[in-house]
Amino acid sequence: MTDPSGSDKPRRPVVVPALALLAVTALGITSLLGGLNEAPDAPPGLGKGALLDQGRYSTRFVGSRVRVEPATSQLGEDRRFVELVFEVTNRGDETTPVGLPPSRPEHAAFGATFASSLVKISPAFPPDSGPFVFAVAKGGETGQLHPGVRSTVIVRYRLKDGEQPPDKVTLDVSEFEYTAGFNDTSERWQKVTAEEDGKLVPEIKARVTLPVEGGASA
Repeated sequence: MTDPSGSDKPRRPVVVPALALLAVTALGITSLLGGLNEAPDAPPGLGKGALLDQGRYSTRFVGSRVRVEPATSQLGEDRRFVELVFEVTNRGDETTPVGLPPSRPEHAAFGATFASSLVKISPAFPPDSGPFVFAVAKGGETGQLHPGVRSTVIVRYRLKDGEQPPDKVTLDVSEFEYTAGFNDTSERWQKVTAEEDGKLVPEIKARVTLPVEGGASA
């Protein structure tokens, strides 16, 4: 076809700059992969009195306090503790142990007891200070949570002589789901987890901050 200007020269193809093509291609790949990598959302923050559905357990975070146990003799000494207090209802069909918080981060993804869901406690207490964990029953202390029964659970750490309690304690709390196990098809309660750097880690359902009552005068 003859050019309107009268020239018989063929038209030159339009050249798109290479950088523009690369940018468009990169955006297309990003879209296909679900967008740019973003930091995971922070878990919801809860406080004293909050109620949390953990799947297997329904938990109210009653609070944190300094508790003093008087000496039992004239030669003895008073003992001081930081206590975390919960109201826990076992929503499963079987009696479960109260359990213990994970002693190491690599253990945090496993366990189906209530206390194992307290996957991180900040500030961390020294290993020789506890924890001492128990539920309160009519007959005294117990290590069990019965189905459908709301129980008061105490997680306790002992303070050394002269040691000041923290102003607050923050808990990273996980949740449970009733699903098949990793190596078998039988369903059971286990922590909700995700893979991170080739390792299983518990997903944090909530981050709970509790002021330590009585700390200022302890």
